[in-house]
Amino acid sequence: MSAAVKCVVWDLDHTLWDGVLLEDPEVRLRPGAVQAVRTLDERGILQSIASRNDREAALARLTELGLAEYFLYPQIHWNSKASSIEAIAKALNILIDSLALVDDDPFERGQVQHAHPSVACFDASDLSALVSLPELTPAHITADARSRRFMMLGDLQRNRAEAAFDGSQHEFLATLGMLLAIAPAQIEDLDRAGELMVRTHQLNTTGYAYSRDELAALLSSSAHLVLMASLEDRYGSYGKIGLALVETACDVWTIKLLLMSCRVASRGVGSLLLNHIRHLARERRVRLVAEFVPNDRNRQMYITFRFAGFKEIPSPGSAAVLLEDFEPQVPPFPAYVTIVAHS
Repeated sequence: MSAAVKCVVWDLDHTLWDGVLLEDPEVRLRPGAVQAVRTLDERGILQSIASRNDREAALARLTELGLAEYFLYPQIHWNSKASSIEAIAKALNILIDSLALVDDDPFERGQVQHAHPSVACFDASDLSALVSLPELTPAHITADARSRRFMMLGDLQRNRAEAAFDGSQHEFLATLGMLLAIAPAQIEDLDRAGELMVRTHQLNTTGYAYSRDELAALLSSSAHLVLMASLEDRYGSYGKIGLALVETACDVWTIKLLLMSCRVASRGVGSLLLNHIRHLARERRVRLVAEFVPNDRNRQMYITFRFAGFKEIPSPGSAAVLLEDFEPQVPPFPAYVTIVAHS
């Protein structure tokens, strides 16, 4: 199965447009370029630029052609494209193997693949065929996907504000006016839930992947609780960014899956959703355990559980089992966020 691509990185000369910008300031877009860019955007696939070029001239031409708004964190300079790929992944806070490069030059593609073997590299010879590639064709296109670029632009504003803020991160979070809504998932959330399971690897406790039919059955199951979390602040909506699946037996609840979009990693939302589940377990006077399947990416979620008072207990299976130390009180939610929980 092809890995899903979260961001397509475009070259410019002889790729997005015909010719070389420094030789012809009036370069024209290649056939299929506009359709490809807009189609990828509608699918929720982010886009950026990695081009050896004059930055001001390239951005000016992209603006004239009506495409500048589609490209996040464009890397237009004379450094290597391998370093540009790294910079884009870091700016977007996604793993580098979630990126793909579109470039006409086999030498450039070879250099990037040598430096980053997990980055998919596509020849720019046929842009109309590009959008048919399975790696660039999500199974479902959700409302969150269609808004992804705009949400990332909100992230850009937040990042700029945080960089300019003179104070601690906790103090900065207090300026955001965050509102976290947690509610049982509905049928209309199934596609977004599936998208989160496919796209989220770092802040994911088990990596369990449930089919749409399985999730639909769990929604109506009296022995399970499926929660969706969405987040917004004064810069706009982050969308639906969290998912939890809890097996609700009579005396023990088991967290089978807890995941958060990497975009909210610095907001501590994983701990907030976990604490909400802990509060629910307290109300029903049940013990709470969690399954955890370690990989090379999700240690942060293990640390989240340990800080919440969970301890690992012996387990015969491949998944670790974490048991919550039962204390009379679960810590209150921090003052910098408003929690709206729907039953």
